Amino acid sequence: MAYGFDNIGKVPELQKRILFTLAMLLVYRIGIHIPTPGIDSAIMAEWFEQQKGTLLAMFDMFSGGGLRGLSIFALGIMPYISASIIVQLLGMVHPTFEQLQKEGAAGKHKLTQYTRYLTVVLCLIQSYFMAFGVEQMTGPGGEPVVLFPGWGFRLTAVITMTTGTCFLMWLGEQITERGIGNGISLIIFAGIVASLPVAIYNTVRLTGSGELSIFALIFLVVFMLLVIAGIVFMETAQRRIPIQYPKQIRGRRVYGGQSTHLPLKINISGVIPPIFASSIIVFPATIAQFFPNVYGMKAVASAMNPGGILYNVIYVIAIVFFTYFYTAVVFNPVDVSDNLKKHGGYVPGIRPGKTTAEYLDKVLSRLTFVGAIYLSVVCALPMILIGKMNVPFYFGGTSLLIVIGVALDTMSQIESHLISRQYDGLLKTGRIKSRR
Repeated sequence: MAYGFDNIGKVPELQKRILFTLAMLLVYRIGIHIPTPGIDSAIMAEWFEQQKGTLLAMFDMFSGGGLRGLSIFALGIMPYISASIIVQLLGMVHPTFEQLQKEGAAGKHKLTQYTRYLTVVLCLIQSYFMAFGVEQMTGPGGEPVVLFPGWGFRLTAVITMTTGTCFLMWLGEQITERGIGNGISLIIFAGIVASLPVAIYNTVRLTGSGELSIFALIFLVVFMLLVIAGIVFMETAQRRIPIQYPKQIRGRRVYGGQSTHLPLKINISGVIPPIFASSIIVFPATIAQFFPNVYGMKAVASAMNPGGILYNVIYVIAIVFFTYFYTAVVFNPVDVSDNLKKHGGYVPGIRPGKTTAEYLDKVLSRLTFVGAIYLSVVCALPMILIGKMNVPFYFGGTSLLIVIGVALDTMSQIESHLISRQYDGLLKTGRIKSRR
């Protein structure tokens, strides 16, 4: 492992990509501490302390702590994720968007533009409701959070927070293009990791004050280690479908005849379903949190607290839906079958063409079912236990899944850069067997 990290310094391009990624994430973390104009950040933070155990705490986790002080990045990257969900759903039901998905790079570019425009629309709506809700908030002593409420503040807040999310969207795209790893996922990753020291401190404080027993803490640590081990195992597990290419004799030479495999991950969708599910739940529930005096809003906000029955039911349903949905987006059995047939490949015992596509679809359906159950258990079960033990959300399965999943994906990309340049990677030590 250490030898693999040493090799990073031998690849100037990879070094530049990693440094660029770190620089962009540093810019993001600096912006988290810049408050929206017109906000008393101290009073806002005091009010936020009263919201422990609510969905706002989870939203704050995904925004990297930006909501706590209503920073310029208070909305986080969630509006962009919500817009991506809507555009991808339209690709399955609307002919125009479906056609764009099949047009390759040009179609992808247009869909990206539509996603950006929709992100701005969602930001305008969400930031207005958030600004209006913040005007109604007061600190523990009755001090107003907003210094000068009114349309001036609302307009400023809407422009500021919308611009902040658009900047994060651009930042994520830059990381993906010029850095290492998926930019959007890394921004969420950085927000969660940055909050871990505070979460650990709060847990130690709870233990010292007697609110959390030492036995509960030991159970929590052991449970987290088991969850981490389970996540690593499931995220790296594969179902390998054997692929055979026939031999071809040209003159005196024999070509082809190789045996290979098609690797299918058990969790093909990765960390996308929990992120998508959280984005769907957070948007309406957050609005409800800011309007407790409106009829029915308080009941909705209370029912949607993490760990509650309604929240977990909706969360699990959303995870299962997005697991199947995203798997269908990233893997098309018909296209894979056609490509195999085009290059002369086949699955032993399975007729090429339609029969192969049906076989791949059957295998994929089983894997997706297992993946959906795995994601639901990892995300929902720890949340229930943590809610009963009164510890921070940062120890929940969702945050662990995102952190570990993004870390593994980023390491895999670094690994690819190293191996492509004939260096040993991070995941293995020593020389690669196939290398002469």
